[in-house]
Amino acid sequence: MNNMKAYVLRRHGKPAVLQPTDVLVPELKHEQVRVNIECIGLNYAEIMARKGFYGWAPQMPYTLGMEAYGSIEAIGDGVSARAVGDKVIIGTQYGCYAEKFVGHWQTTAPAIEQFTPEENAAFFVNFSTAWVGLFEMAKLLEGESVLIQAAAGGVGTAAMQMAKALGCTVYGTVSNLEKARMVQDLGIDHAINYMEEDFEESVMKLTNGQGVDVIQEMVGGDVFKKSVRVLKPLGRIIVMGYASMDLKKWNPISWYKTWKGVPKANLMDMSKRVYSMMAFHLGYLMKDEAIIDRIIQGSSEFVIKHNLRPVVGQTFSFDEIPKAHELMESRKSMGKIVITV
Repeated sequence: MNNMKAYVLRRHGKPAVLQPTDVLVPELKHEQVRVNIECIGLNYAEIMARKGFYGWAPQMPYTLGMEAYGSIEAIGDGVSARAVGDKVIIGTQYGCYAEKFVGHWQTTAPAIEQFTPEENAAFFVNFSTAWVGLFEMAKLLEGESVLIQAAAGGVGTAAMQMAKALGCTVYGTVSNLEKARMVQDLGIDHAINYMEEDFEESVMKLTNGQGVDVIQEMVGGDVFKKSVRVLKPLGRIIVMGYASMDLKKWNPISWYKTWKGVPKANLMDMSKRVYSMMAFHLGYLMKDEAIIDRIIQGSSEFVIKHNLRPVVGQTFSFDEIPKAHELMESRKSMGKIVITV
């Protein structure tokens, strides 16, 4: 009872630096809950954290993992909104690559009854990120057109389903035919294989030269630059990541390439073409409980109303987390990668 398995990040590096170890279960304190974790959702931010390139990461050593699903097995003093036996999803800065999670009760939210354990583990980060980008920031409207970069990923499939449920025309970029088929099965209007065609040319052709209203962008580099060029007047581009970053600590050339590829606002271009650029990181909203509650409530109610579900692509066992990291880093994964504990 006093020990558990966890992946404690002690040094940065390749997936092999992740090894499960025996650690003490943290002591349950005032207003905290202890959750027996059943499933863990993987996020690209954890890849960046493992490499040492994630600004929101705490100081090492710490246990990786931003989201999970499980059941509450104990509650501390001062907890009235949760009870032993409650099924919950966890959204936090770290601590979920473990058999148990101990944290403030407000880092948990009631699980969605209609979802499987794996779907619950895949819900919080992806759907909250898509919700903030499309609805809180872009103020997406029914009937607008949306371009989603990396449409076959966890955030991409969440955003695509939400935009389609609202009645929007959705374009999405993918890297192969298998991913194109998957997003087509989810109802996307136009899947664009950027390995075979220039997505900028394709979007402009498909929209008769008009472009799109809203873009969800998380790649950076040339993808960001091309994305800006396909925005309509009054369009909005929401930057929520930089997956193309290839920073190597001992290679100064990579520093320059990374800096050059960071999405940047060009105010003169924005003024002339009349569009807006916005950016956010979900983690920096976590300290605002009212906002996070609104995000969780809004996204949960939306998916239940429209019968949407997270796309769980691949599942791995707890001792296969390094292998799961390798798959995510390879860009070959589809949907959400989930770990079963």
